[in-house]
Amino acid sequence: MQRISLRILIATTITLSMVLLATVLIFQGYRGMQAGILAVADQASRQLTATVNERIQRLMEPNQMLIRMLQHDPLVGLTDEPSRLQRVPALAEVLNANPLLSAAYIGYENRDFLLLRHLRNPALPEFFTAPEHSAYLLQTVFLNDSGQREGVWRFYDDRLRLVERRSMPFYTFDPHSRLWYQQSLIDDQVTLTPPYLFYTTQEVGVTMSYAAADGVVLGIDATAMDLSEQMDALRLTPGTEIAIINQDALLLAYPDIDRFILTDTREARLAYLHEINVPVLQQLVAQDISEQGLVRFVHEGVDWYGLISPLVALGDDDLQILIAIPGPELLGEVEKSFLSQVQWAFALAFVLLLSGWAIGQRIGNPIAALADQVRAFANLNFSNPVTVRTRISEVDALARVLDDMSSTIRHFKSLSMTLNRERDPERLLQSVLEELVKAVGHRSGSIYLYDAESQVLKLTNSMGNQSLPDWIEVSDRHQQADDVRAKVREAGCDFHVCSILQDRYDRLLGVLLIDADTGTLRDIEGLRAFIDDISGAAAVAVETRQMLREQKALIDGIIRLIADAIDAKSPYTSGHCERVPELAIRLSDAAQASDLPEFSDYQMNDAELEAFRIAAWLHDCGKITSPEYVVDKATKLETIYNRIHEIRTRFEVLHRDAEITFLRGCLAGGDREELMQQRDSLQQRLQEDFEYIAQANQGGEFMSDDAIQRLHQIAERRWTRHFSSRSGLSQDEQNRLADQPAEHLPVEERLLSDRPEQVFPWSGRTPPVAADDPRNRWGFDMKVPEVAYNQGELHNLTIRKGTLTEEERFKINEHIVQTIIMLEALPLPDYLARVPAIAGNHHEKVDGTGYPRRLPASELTLQERIMAVADVFEALTAIDRPYKQGKTLSQSLGIMANMVAEKHLDASVFELFLRSGVYLDYAREYMRPEQIDTVDISRWLV
Repeated sequence: MQRISLRILIATTITLSMVLLATVLIFQGYRGMQAGILAVADQASRQLTATVNERIQRLMEPNQMLIRMLQHDPLVGLTDEPSRLQRVPALAEVLNANPLLSAAYIGYENRDFLLLRHLRNPALPEFFTAPEHSAYLLQTVFLNDSGQREGVWRFYDDRLRLVERRSMPFYTFDPHSRLWYQQSLIDDQVTLTPPYLFYTTQEVGVTMSYAAADGVVLGIDATAMDLSEQMDALRLTPGTEIAIINQDALLLAYPDIDRFILTDTREARLAYLHEINVPVLQQLVAQDISEQGLVRFVHEGVDWYGLISPLVALGDDDLQILIAIPGPELLGEVEKSFLSQVQWAFALAFVLLLSGWAIGQRIGNPIAALADQVRAFANLNFSNPVTVRTRISEVDALARVLDDMSSTIRHFKSLSMTLNRERDPERLLQSVLEELVKAVGHRSGSIYLYDAESQVLKLTNSMGNQSLPDWIEVSDRHQQADDVRAKVREAGCDFHVCSILQDRYDRLLGVLLIDADTGTLRDIEGLRAFIDDISGAAAVAVETRQMLREQKALIDGIIRLIADAIDAKSPYTSGHCERVPELAIRLSDAAQASDLPEFSDYQMNDAELEAFRIAAWLHDCGKITSPEYVVDKATKLETIYNRIHEIRTRFEVLHRDAEITFLRGCLAGGDREELMQQRDSLQQRLQEDFEYIAQANQGGEFMSDDAIQRLHQIAERRWTRHFSSRSGLSQDEQNRLADQPAEHLPVEERLLSDRPEQVFPWSGRTPPVAADDPRNRWGFDMKVPEVAYNQGELHNLTIRKGTLTEEERFKINEHIVQTIIMLEALPLPDYLARVPAIAGNHHEKVDGTGYPRRLPASELTLQERIMAVADVFEALTAIDRPYKQGKTLSQSLGIMANMVAEKHLDASVFELFLRSGVYLDYAREYMRPEQIDTVDISRWLV
């Protein structure tokens, strides 16, 4: 059997029905037009009269309700002005409830008066000379502290914030003198005054008033302009004349305000009918017609249709509505419409054909769209929400159910993505809570986590709940689920669902609380079972959060352990690995807060800040491999111990040899005086030579060529050794002497020498730091010394600067190589990938001559340049180094300024270091008071 599309079936049915209906209407319209011409005038006039009464009734009835509601406001019983001012918003609500109201007020028995006027009429702000942004005017009259009546105007903006307070000494309005006040005290109903002139605005209008309490009368005003604007909208035709008069032909409402309100020499007043120059209305009144409906009369040769009807909406039998409609305007359009109706009917029939087809398509499309959506679900595509909405309840209900299902599945996908991607454990848990609450279609939930130390459940995350206890006592994390739920309820957490979160070992992790909307709650037990099934996601998030915290604490502990081990390895550098991170982080924070253009783009997120902190702590981790005696070498001759003592012993031997030579000469009968002079001269030279060697050993000053020459001269002195130099040696020492000829004692040796056994070859352990070394996969570019160590005495004593030989300096510098190798060997996550570079490049120089990679400034990040400045400043000011004294603040900054000039340190970072005051903050916390001298940083700033 051939199937027909629902859309085609509906569209065809509607189209045929519309065609049939159009045909019938055209035929009936032709016959009904003849009778309609006769009935339309009477029907329209009666409808207009009813409309006027209805609109006035709709204007009056809500206002009667408003004024009756206002009688219950505390404003009625308040006696002092400050308290009354607190209730001004209540009057504003009355005015805002009906845009036709112009003012709301209250008169008290003691003649106090309070009126709130809405300045929505564009002419009112100018009339009152209101300040800018004024939306309301509050007029009050009260008895002041001196017993005098005082008038005050207050202007408020649209949010009832005071704009201006204006004292009005001549504003002495007395509500007791007004008709609305007097009538309300007589009648206990809501009264409506005849039109009269408002005291303040000189506008003509009516007042609705009600006696709320003894002597207290509430009132609201509607201006004549408001009533007239209503009437202007009720004209049936452009030429229709409409007015409301009393028995004296006094106009109470007329569309043209300028003709309706007259101004004489004293005050504005209402016009009489004969004063507005509308003779057709005067002729209508003169007809003296009864309530027989629309009456035809002729005015100046033109047919008019008139109606006089009582205005019953205001409850005054003396008020009448006058309506006069010009005949050509009333019936001319009807006659024209018949001719055009026939023409349009044929065009409409064609349009209805197209419209019917379109409507049929519109009705059938939602079902087709839902079918497409279900097919997408079958293909596991839940990304698009179900947006189908229709007035067909069954189809709309199906669409909403499918949308809820799709939304729930999307929330679960989002929850899965959150668990996979969110790195912040705190945000992870909050995101999981939000997705779970959205997944079950509710708005509030909370998570409590178990604190093993205090044995309580602590509130960690909340959504849509304000009053929850911060903790719930749970003594044992192995309690049964029902016992935990009971504890939660006892603490005042009365949620519909309390799901227990447990880890993979069934230990209590926390509780998930979700509050359902009682208005939409149907199956609470089903909801509880559903949330229990999906709460595993929250448990995974909690367990992940704990694992991340524990892992972070472990990593931080290992980092601090390594740093502490490095500092503890040398008693002279304790604290270096701790102080440098502190200084570097302070300098980095200053860079982020700086207005200098060099740092305008420098901002670190949490991950980058964590990487920088770890790199700063591990910047010297390679020193674990550095020999302690090299790191702490305070003198040139120091190895494991200071070899100056060996040389001193040799001088002692030579000193004693001089004494022995003297004594032997005396025994041989030589000239005692001459021998004594020779001995004293030799011993004096020995003292001077040793003192010179001792001074050179300290490495405090630059060693000149002359100084080195003198050391070589001293080294040429000879002394006799009677004991073997090969006894008691280690196997390594014996191996280094294997190629040397055997000695024959006694042996005459130089006072200072560089012996072969004092040279330590690499023996196949050359570090892979040369640029052309195939093992070098880290990009190092360092010159490798020919040997690992050279402990030759002359080689060490002739060091031109400092105490380290080229080999020892390389060994010191190698710590940064080991830092990079060690850190790059770690399986660091992506956000820590920059840690090896930040930690390992703080000895690079901006001119590209640093180590270990000789990187120029263009290849150094700002973080790496910050690390270099921090490391140098800490090293200069440290007081725990055996080979130097801690320098003062000015000395340290001066040296760093020279390093900037020599292109060793970055100039912009050094400028930031000075301008931000980081150097001074650090000095006050970590340096001795005697090191902190007066510093003029301007001499180093360009």
